Amino acid sequence: MPNRSTIEDIYADTLRRNPGEVEFHQAVREVFDSLGRVLDKNPQYVQASILERICEPERQIIFRVPWVDDAGQVRINRGFRVQFNSALGPYKGGLRFHPTVLLGTVKFLGFEQVFKNALTGMPIGGGKGGSDFDPKGRSDGEIMRFCQSFMTEAYRHIGEYTDVPAGDIGVGAREIGYLFGQYKRITNRYESGVLTGKGVTWGGSLVRTEATGYGAVFFTEHMLATKGRSFDGARVLVSGSGNVAVYAIEKVHALGGIVVGASDSSGAIHDPDGIDLALLRDIKERRRERISVYADERGGRVRFLPGASVWDIESDDRIDVALPCATQNEISEAQAVKLVASGVVAVAEGANMPTTPGALRVLREAGVLFGPGKAANAGGVATSALEMQQNASRDSWGFEHTEERLSEIMAGIHERTAATADEYGVPGDYVVGANIAGFTRVADAMLALGVI
Repeated sequence: MPNRSTIEDIYADTLRRNPGEVEFHQAVREVFDSLGRVLDKNPQYVQASILERICEPERQIIFRVPWVDDAGQVRINRGFRVQFNSALGPYKGGLRFHPTVLLGTVKFLGFEQVFKNALTGMPIGGGKGGSDFDPKGRSDGEIMRFCQSFMTEAYRHIGEYTDVPAGDIGVGAREIGYLFGQYKRITNRYESGVLTGKGVTWGGSLVRTEATGYGAVFFTEHMLATKGRSFDGARVLVSGSGNVAVYAIEKVHALGGIVVGASDSSGAIHDPDGIDLALLRDIKERRRERISVYADERGGRVRFLPGASVWDIESDDRIDVALPCATQNEISEAQAVKLVASGVVAVAEGANMPTTPGALRVLREAGVLFGPGKAANAGGVATSALEMQQNASRDSWGFEHTEERLSEIMAGIHERTAATADEYGVPGDYVVGANIAGFTRVADAMLALGVI
């Protein structure tokens, strides 16, 4: 393609300017691989240096987070907020509290968020943030003090018209509550729209907790329908057992599917008779115990595989659908080969970039329907935007109404992604469709706003 050298030059410069940030490099590579045909059709993007500008965050904020643990020991963590692109609206993206969080992690997540948010069709830009703080094993008091310290710096960079953080790994309604309380205390404003993922009794939205998991299943349902298939009777693997995974399992069950595997950081369970969701939720959400407890209490044919992922499960059973809902780069090339051999029809990313480049190549070459995270897991941020709408209008919607809105948004994302793939000559390629549809919406807004 005539613009291949342009793309490669810009990618090489991105690597040079962002050394060591391998996840960010991977995210940029995956988008750039789809854009040659777009630049051929839209030379104005090259002339305005859109690719160079879209890879450079508008603002990167790094700060110290000092706090005191229950023993009186002063602890120090590092906080991040990468405000990546606001061409479509205020920055929008979660906060991740996990010991693996580095600047490159936050940049990769923020870069993905830009296109994911664009695909929703809603007026929100992209950003991401977090800290290398690990909430596991910490008391409520320690988590509160950490969140208050984090917000004492972060508050000056956010706002309902500027940047609206939400939750992510390690940040749920409890953490959002502590963060919002400190924001309110410092600013003396009950600015509900500054954070999403709030409790439903104080400005939160029904369905927000379920939204990412539900949305991934809705998107997969639309993909399956293109092949005359559905979840009814489908055997499904879901990685993880956190918020996204639990509600993906719930919606799969509601649509007639059978989830036979789940996992956490300690290992995976295989339940060939179908996951007992009530038991799993009790163990993970109420008791906060390891997933091995599920195997102990469920009994029967359930197996626990210590240190393994669900993609390592050995079984003669077919697997129709795979929903990776845990973390980035969790499906390897070898595991993708195993999924193809098991008869998998569709894979949809409930997590951000959980499929390695090698695994993605295997799945696409095998003709597996593949829903990339920027399309398939956009339900969470879409419902966050619905929460912002309710906050702005001082309104509160019922569960059924909000879920219907979410379902409509996911249908629109699927339609937009599939139609773009058709337009650019790669029907059924949701990766290319999502990348181009998200990119062109942001790029056109950037052109309209001038060189800023």
